[in-house]
Amino acid sequence: MSIATRSAGIAELSELIGAKIHGDKNVSISGIATLELAENNHLSFFSNRKYHQYLAMTQAGVVILHPDDVDQCPTNAIVTDDPYLAYAKIATFLTQKQRQKTKIAATAMIADDVDIGDNVTIGEYVIIGSGSRIADNILIKAACIIGENVNIADNTILYSNVTLYDDISIGKNSVIHSGAVLGSDGFGIAQEQGKWLKVPQLGSLIVGDDVEIGANTTIDRGAIEDTIIENGVKLDNLIQIAHNVCIGENTAIAGCVGIAGSTTIGKNCAIGGGAGILGHLSITDNVHITATSLVTKSIKNSGVYSSGTPLQENHQWHKNFIRFKQLDGMARRLTQLEKHFATRKEK
Repeated sequence: MSIATRSAGIAELSELIGAKIHGDKNVSISGIATLELAENNHLSFFSNRKYHQYLAMTQAGVVILHPDDVDQCPTNAIVTDDPYLAYAKIATFLTQKQRQKTKIAATAMIADDVDIGDNVTIGEYVIIGSGSRIADNILIKAACIIGENVNIADNTILYSNVTLYDDISIGKNSVIHSGAVLGSDGFGIAQEQGKWLKVPQLGSLIVGDDVEIGANTTIDRGAIEDTIIENGVKLDNLIQIAHNVCIGENTAIAGCVGIAGSTTIGKNCAIGGGAGILGHLSITDNVHITATSLVTKSIKNSGVYSSGTPLQENHQWHKNFIRFKQLDGMARRLTQLEKHFATRKEK
C-alpha cells in the first residue's frame, strides 16, 4: 500500500531537515510507501535492522537512512543520523492539507455567543455550547460535542465524536482523536451508612500545546484543583487519567494505561502499554516504565522500572508459580540455617 502526497523534490525535503543527499539531486516523489512495496515515485525510510533485506531490493525513488547504510542502498537517499525522526518530519510536511476558509455545516448547532476565529471548519452535527471560544485554523469533524465555556486554541484538530465537557481548555497545535472524552467527572465518592455519595468535581482540565490524545482516551476534570496535561504530551488510545493528575512536558504514554487520582508524572517520561499507576504518587522526570508494570510507590530517581512476570510456556509458569508460593517457607528455613551456622561459628 502507498499513500499519495503532494509532489516534492529531494532537495526541498533534505533542506527541510538539514540532511545530505546521496544520488540524483533532481528526483521528485509524490507518495510514501514501505521499502518492500515502494515504486520509483515513492519515498520510503530505513531505520530498523529487521527490514534490511528489503533495502537492497527496494524500488523507491528516495530512501531516508543512516550514513552507515548508504552503501547498501540501490537508489537515491536522504542521509541523516535519525532516519525515523526525519521521516516523521517529512511525512508531516508531505501530507499536510491546506485549510479552507471558515466552513460551518448546516446541521451544526452553535450557541449564539460562541466566538469563532478565522479558517475554521465545523462538521456535520457538531454541538458547541454557550461561551465557548474556537480560535483560528481549527478543524472540528462530525458529531463532536463541545460544552459551555470551552476554549480551543489555534491549529487544533478534533476528530469525529470527541466530547469536551464544560469549562475546559485545549492548547494550540493539538490533536484529539475520535471517541476521546475530556473533562468528565473524576471518581469521587464518599460513603454514608453503606451507600456511596457523589463528591462534586469542581476543578477543570487544562491541556497544553502540541498535545495528542488517542481514540477513546478519557481524562477527568479535577476535584477542586485542575487536572493538567502539559505541552508536548502524547497519549495513545484507551488511556484513563483520573482527577487531579498532572503529566509533565513531553511525556509519552502507550495504550491501556490507567493513572489513578492526584498522581504527578514528570517531564520526558515514557510509560509502556497496560501499565497501572496508583494514586497520590509522584514520578520524577526521565522515568521509563515498561509495559504492564504496576507502580505502587513514588519514583524519585530517573531510570527504567519494570514489574510483572514475562510470558513463558504454560507448564514452566505453573512450576514457577508453585515455587513462588513456597518462597516464604524457604526464606524462613534459610534464615534458621543462617542462624544455626552463625551460632556454630561462635562456638
